[in-house]
Amino acid sequence: MLAVLMPVSLSAAPFAAYVMDARTGQPIYKQNADTKLHPASLTKMMTLYLAFTAIERGQVRLDSKFPVSSNAAAEPPSKLGLRAGQKIELRYLLRAAAIKSANDAATAIGEGLAGSETAFAQQMTAMARALGMRNTQFKNANGLTQEGHYSTAHDMSILGRHLFYDFPQYYNLFSRRSADAGIAKVSSTNKRFLDAYSGADGIKTGYTRAAGFNLTASAQRGKKRLIATVFGGTSTAQRNQTMAQLLDSGFSRVPNRVRETRPAPPKLVAQQKVVRRAQVQPKPAATQPQTQRLVLNSSEPPAPASRGSASTAAVATRDALAAAMREATQAAPSPAASASRLALASSIRPRLRPAAQGAAVDEAVASAVASAAEPAAQSASLAAPVLQASMRPARAPRSREAQGSASVAAIQSRDDGKADAVAQAVAEATGQDNNSLSLLASPAPKPRSETVILAAMGEGDIAEPEALEIVSRPADSGRHWGVNLGLYRSHSEAEKLLLQTALQDGTVLEGANRRIADTLRGFEANFVNLSKSDAQLACERLKARSQTCRVVGP
Repeated sequence: MLAVLMPVSLSAAPFAAYVMDARTGQPIYKQNADTKLHPASLTKMMTLYLAFTAIERGQVRLDSKFPVSSNAAAEPPSKLGLRAGQKIELRYLLRAAAIKSANDAATAIGEGLAGSETAFAQQMTAMARALGMRNTQFKNANGLTQEGHYSTAHDMSILGRHLFYDFPQYYNLFSRRSADAGIAKVSSTNKRFLDAYSGADGIKTGYTRAAGFNLTASAQRGKKRLIATVFGGTSTAQRNQTMAQLLDSGFSRVPNRVRETRPAPPKLVAQQKVVRRAQVQPKPAATQPQTQRLVLNSSEPPAPASRGSASTAAVATRDALAAAMREATQAAPSPAASASRLALASSIRPRLRPAAQGAAVDEAVASAVASAAEPAAQSASLAAPVLQASMRPARAPRSREAQGSASVAAIQSRDDGKADAVAQAVAEATGQDNNSLSLLASPAPKPRSETVILAAMGEGDIAEPEALEIVSRPADSGRHWGVNLGLYRSHSEAEKLLLQTALQDGTVLEGANRRIADTLRGFEANFVNLSKSDAQLACERLKARSQTCRVVGP
């Protein structure tokens, strides 16, 4: 286990560190890893993560132009120099936020994606929960100090790992030393560490007076990759040196080959809107429609016949039909005969041309069927029952009574002499009986109202944000024992010994503070803030390695 403990006298803010094997997500070292602290510009890692997500979902594009509000333009440095009212492509905002850590660019991204920085901060917190960042809450998109805005070294390392695995197509943005941001060329705030540490390829720096100097870094050596986060550095150089020591020690401890386990994708739970329909009393017309009667005709199936008799009857019927058709087509009806025939004013089916020829054909077919049926009376004919009982049903009109009346009136206007016979024929044809296929007329249903009354309910309870944990680091933290490692000629020599000892005995010294006392005899190296049992155990282990030490009591 690794342990990096910042000297209390040099810390500008509470110190925390976390190192993980990026391939598996397993921790290598953690020091105050779950303590809620100010993340500073490490916040922009989540801003960029949501921007990458929106691009991949097709919500925006890299060339989408985002408007710059007066709120974004008024953000304090570091900034790109955006002006209120201008529009700038998203690709330039991403470069400025990732490389220069521009606050105005980060705010413009949040407002462009969510409509307001407050709404975007809520999306950031929701995504943090989905990624497993349980001790993180965001209030803005850039990381400037604000009440209720906090994170941990552990959570930021989780976010750095997701950036590497979830968006490899955009990850190289974090290793660039400079880039064109549209209105200016920007340089990386992480350039010193990227240039100084071999294998480093990201990710993000951060600084505010309340947070100190923060850094989430990723580096690769061979097949090994580590991701580490440091909170509370005293300067850029000191923070980078501490990060380098953490990574060096981590690379020496992790195995060369492990089974890579990619992080699970975020599981966002969409907040469902509760919608309740207003209760409307239904009308009787909608619940009690008028009944419609459907009478289907049923016919007896044709009687089976023997092969011999059926063949004889079929041949006779076919010959009679052919002869009748020839006679009907050769006979030319006279005009007088055509005028005396019964003609309907309107018909659903198309009329035959000429009408007289069609009537002659019908009569010939009827006579042929009758003549063919006599010699085959003793056998079951196939043609006669089919022709007699399987006439195609005419399409039922909406109102048979109305059509019958109209047909009779039309016929009377053409041939008064035939009116009575036609009226009787129409009445017989339209009469309702159990053997006809007809749909009784019914009024059309009343149209349903297109108005839908919806009553929107509340969005659901929104839990109160977790209170910001105020971290204080008293000199002894309630534990009054320590381990003294002796006197040394220089401050750096004593600090180096304390750091090496902490890296070797991180389990026992995880909760200890590192303190160097400047005395007249030299620099005294001490581990303080230990219980008596931990101090004795740590000293015994050091003596086993021939290291001078003694337990210091209260």
